[in-house]
Amino acid sequence: MMRTKIAGIGMYVPENVVTNEDLTKVMDTSDAWIQERTGIRERRFATRFEDTTATMGAEAARRAMERAGVTAADIDFIIFATLSPDYYFPGCGVLVQRQLGMGEIGALDIRNQCSGFVYGLSIADQFIKTGMYKNILLIGSETHSYALDFSTRGRNVSVIFGDGAGAVVLQPTDHPNQGILSTHLHSDGNDAESLSMPNPGFHGGKLWDKVKPVQPDQPYGGMFITQDLLDKDDLYPYMDGPAVFKKAVVKFPEVIREALTKNQLSAKDISLLIPHQANLRIAQFVQQELGLSAEQVHNNIQRYGNTTAASVPIALCEAWELGKVKEGDLVCLAAFGSGFTWGSALLRW
Repeated sequence: MMRTKIAGIGMYVPENVVTNEDLTKVMDTSDAWIQERTGIRERRFATRFEDTTATMGAEAARRAMERAGVTAADIDFIIFATLSPDYYFPGCGVLVQRQLGMGEIGALDIRNQCSGFVYGLSIADQFIKTGMYKNILLIGSETHSYALDFSTRGRNVSVIFGDGAGAVVLQPTDHPNQGILSTHLHSDGNDAESLSMPNPGFHGGKLWDKVKPVQPDQPYGGMFITQDLLDKDDLYPYMDGPAVFKKAVVKFPEVIREALTKNQLSAKDISLLIPHQANLRIAQFVQQELGLSAEQVHNNIQRYGNTTAASVPIALCEAWELGKVKEGDLVCLAAFGSGFTWGSALLRW
């Protein structure tokens, strides 16, 4: 049976390192406070007017293609996962297609936030297994720093996130001990507002009664930028940290076990788990819950922060570069985030 393999992997992070101490200069926080809650020591921020979500994604893609031994002409489909696109529309997929000088191939953009890369991997897997495409470029890239509230009011969110990109080239393989074994995707929108950016682009939902359109006689037309929002400067991401943590520590191990059960394997068979880098405390809880050793889990949130859709490919690329991922290894990828959406992928390297 034909499977999908990762033929090449690459990452790109901006040069600008922002430490916890740097953040103390603009908000009431401390290195100890941030590390205790998240495990983060530093993160990378894009250089304004130089780095964008698309340009970082393109650079990660170049490195992945070089390692896969393919050129832009060989790529026949692009999947781009991000919550921070360069434009509201069009998506970043076509911008990468233009930057890399590719042919008029298809480009699909995914807005599944933290789980975007895992969702993209599952989609690409279906295309390759059916024979529709042979070289798919999958990118996860984020530029959070341009839209965060760097004040004491916004610190609970702003200290967590960083910028960067990761990419893989996916190809078919008939090797009996290689490739994606299975992927598993889930969602639950009941608490969607717990981790959200409801404004601008507000169309209703559980927060509807908290805002009023500036022009009540014109309830349609898309975005509701209200005077109340402007007065409060309430146009930044919102996160109910305890609610997200509570859900994540249940769904993370659950979806990993789902993948293992599907393939008649157990946690002890995992060579390396690459969790979405949401919070080091969550990753440590999952490690303990599954009975994994420190050597079986790769975390890099300490250096890069939470890069949402980019965090899984960045961590996977780093682990591979460090020699922690070898041929024949059983690798598990898992992510949980806004939506809520979550998923896992189990593969033989």
